[in-house]
Amino acid sequence: MTSMHQRIFDDIEQKIVTGSWPPGARVPPEHELEGTYNCSRMTVNKALSALASRGMIVRRRRIGSFVSRPQIDRTVLDIQDIGVEARKAGHTHSYRILMRKVDRLSEAEAEKTGEKKGIEVLRLECLHFVDGKPNALEQRIIMLDLVPRARFETFESTPPASWLLDQLPWSQARHVIRAVLADKAAAKLLEIERSEPCLLLVRQTWQNDRTVTYVEMVHPGDRYQFAGMLSPSGSAMNAE
Repeated sequence: MTSMHQRIFDDIEQKIVTGSWPPGARVPPEHELEGTYNCSRMTVNKALSALASRGMIVRRRRIGSFVSRPQIDRTVLDIQDIGVEARKAGHTHSYRILMRKVDRLSEAEAEKTGEKKGIEVLRLECLHFVDGKPNALEQRIIMLDLVPRARFETFESTPPASWLLDQLPWSQARHVIRAVLADKAAAKLLEIERSEPCLLLVRQTWQNDRTVTYVEMVHPGDRYQFAGMLSPSGSAMNAE
């Protein structure tokens, strides 16, 4: 005999799989599900926890539960543009340049990048959209003495990452991934709650011993996952 929490799980799963509850749809609150299934709050909670562990719903404290949006695997071991990754996963991608200016490298940025304080850089802020929803906030620094053409590039037709890959080969890259909480500005742009969990990808690429670009990319935690594959020898393979 099917247990009540399994019945609730199966019913909600069916609604999600069939599209009756599309990505982003709010799951009825626990007290409503209690009444619908004539069961205890504990039973409802058990079913919702199981759905969340499967990645089918996202539970947000004091807000409620929502159907998960499709995640896109970001390939950590490859240098690719988010738009390429989105299209490979069957999604549409667009972006908007929020800020573009020639500036000087600050002392804090010099420490991060290993470059000299005060050198000229192009500073960019870019908001990426997947299927019309904001999915990544990109903040990038490009060293203008290494990539002088960037000074005049508007990035209106090609996003910064793709443009850079076409301009200058890189010889080394470093990735750091960590969990962060969305600050007020990022939360507003990404249309999420302030202090909602996010994934931060910090990427730095070099040509020989010089930094080409340094980028910090913030992703809402429920919309992205990072993936990679390694061969037994440790060499990188394409991620699926």
